[in-house]
Amino acid sequence: MLPVDGEGLVSVESLEQAIRSDTILVSIMAANNEIGTIQPVAALAAICRKHGVLFHTDAVQWFGKEPFSDIHQFNADLVSICSHKFHGPKGAGALFVRSPLLPDPLLFGGGHENERRAGTENLAAIIGLVAALERFVREPVFARRLLEPLTGRLISAVETIKGVQFVGSRTHRLANTVSFVVENTDSIALLAGLDLQGICASSGSACSAGSLEPSHVVSALGLGGTLANSLVRFSLGRDSSLLDVEQVERLLPGIIHCAQGLDNPAVSR
Repeated sequence: MLPVDGEGLVSVESLEQAIRSDTILVSIMAANNEIGTIQPVAALAAICRKHGVLFHTDAVQWFGKEPFSDIHQFNADLVSICSHKFHGPKGAGALFVRSPLLPDPLLFGGGHENERRAGTENLAAIIGLVAALERFVREPVFARRLLEPLTGRLISAVETIKGVQFVGSRTHRLANTVSFVVENTDSIALLAGLDLQGICASSGSACSAGSLEPSHVVSALGLGGTLANSLVRFSLGRDSSLLDVEQVERLLPGIIHCAQGLDNPAVSR
C-alpha cells in the first residue's frame, strides 16, 4: 500500500521506493471515486516499466470526465473501465490488455473471449458500452468547461461555512466532484438533511454504501477520528446547472448547522 499526500496524490518517488525484487504488478486508480483526485498514471507507469513491473490502472471514474485520445495515453499494461460511469448500461465493462500479455482466466468452462473468460457474452450490454464510448468519451460527457465553474463555486461556498473542510486536490481533480468533511457531525445526519431539501449527495463510494467504517480515503489523507465519518460528496453531471448550485449555496449552511445541533447558521469563519 502506497502513502498519499494531503490531496490524495501518490508520488513517483514513493512508488519507486516501494518496488521490490518480487513485485510483479502495481495497480493505481486513475481518478479517485470519493474525492476526485487524478493520479499521474503515465509517470507512475513509466517507473514500473523501468523496473520490469506490470502496471494496471482502474480508470472507471476517469472515463467520460477527462480528455481521451488513445488507450495508450495511460502508458499502462492493463486498463479497466465500466460503462455506467459514462451513461452506458450497468453491468458492462472492459479490460484493455497490452499485447502480448495473456492473463490466466478466472472463469473456466468454455472457450469464450479466446479462452480468457468463460460464459456467453452480454451482447446488448457490449453494444451499449461501445455506443457510450463513441458518444460520451471522445468529447467528455462531464465537460470540464461547463462543470468546473460550478464545482469551483461549490468549493468556495463550502469553505465559507465554519467547521467545513474541502478534501482532495484543487489542481489535479475531476471537474465534477466536490468532497468535504464537517466537524461535530457525521455523514448520516448530513445526507438526511440534504435529502429532506431535495439535494442528492453521497458519503463517498457507492461500493462502501451501508458501511459504518470511516472512509479509508479520508483516513489516508490524515483526517482521522470523527472527520473521517463525515465525508459528503457532490457529483455533478451533464444536466447540472447554476440554479442547482445556487440552491445548494442557499441551503447547505443551515443543513450543516442543523446536523451539528446548532440553532443559528454561521456562514463565516
